[in-house]
Amino acid sequence: MPHTPSPNSDPMPNIQGFIFDLDGVLTDTAELHYQAWQKLADEEGIPFNQQANEALRGVSRRASLMHIIGDRPYSEAQIEEMMERKNRCYVESIQNMTSKDLLPGAIALLDELRQAGIKIGIGSASKNARTVIERLGIADKVDAIADGYSVQQPKPAPDLFLYVAKQLGLEPAQSVVVEDAAAGVEAALAGGMWAVGFGPTERVGAAHIVLPSLEGVKWADLRAKFSNIARQKHSGSKS
Repeated sequence: MPHTPSPNSDPMPNIQGFIFDLDGVLTDTAELHYQAWQKLADEEGIPFNQQANEALRGVSRRASLMHIIGDRPYSEAQIEEMMERKNRCYVESIQNMTSKDLLPGAIALLDELRQAGIKIGIGSASKNARTVIERLGIADKVDAIADGYSVQQPKPAPDLFLYVAKQLGLEPAQSVVVEDAAAGVEAALAGGMWAVGFGPTERVGAAHIVLPSLEGVKWADLRAKFSNIARQKHSGSKS
């Protein structure tokens, strides 16, 4: 059986697939999630604002709700009802999404990767990921999808991304994860994958490569950067 090196030992990475987070990477549903949470918080009389919403980035629905309600005494039945209410509001809002809601550079990079023979997966904590992918019109560009129903352990556990890699028939070290949340970058690294982070360094600085957006991003440039990182690590480990 051939040995597949980890990102830390291979001087020339053999990258065969990209796994994209959905919200905040390919499309910005973050605003729609925020509006739905804000509506719920207002209905419940709980203080909440855009700044508080930042802590919910990349976090599951239940964990988000628990963060919002804090130590307020709600029963499990009430918690279930509130999660359902928030989700109904969000699902209504995504029905209006179209390909215009893809972030700049997303389609260009997906098309370039496909032309290069790179497999494409989506790993999203959202249970509505498949609906969003359909609305964005990119289902035919994606080889595998993992969503909130796919695995038990959410990010920062690596399970979601490992699930997608397995669906793509790839080893973790052959996979690049593209994320905008700290928990997602942490999950990618825990799974032994390459990580590209979008956004401020204080949030995604642990990633191998940090970019401001997908706009103008080329596969050849990313491949060169990964090779340089691997070369540096390889020479560093030998000295």
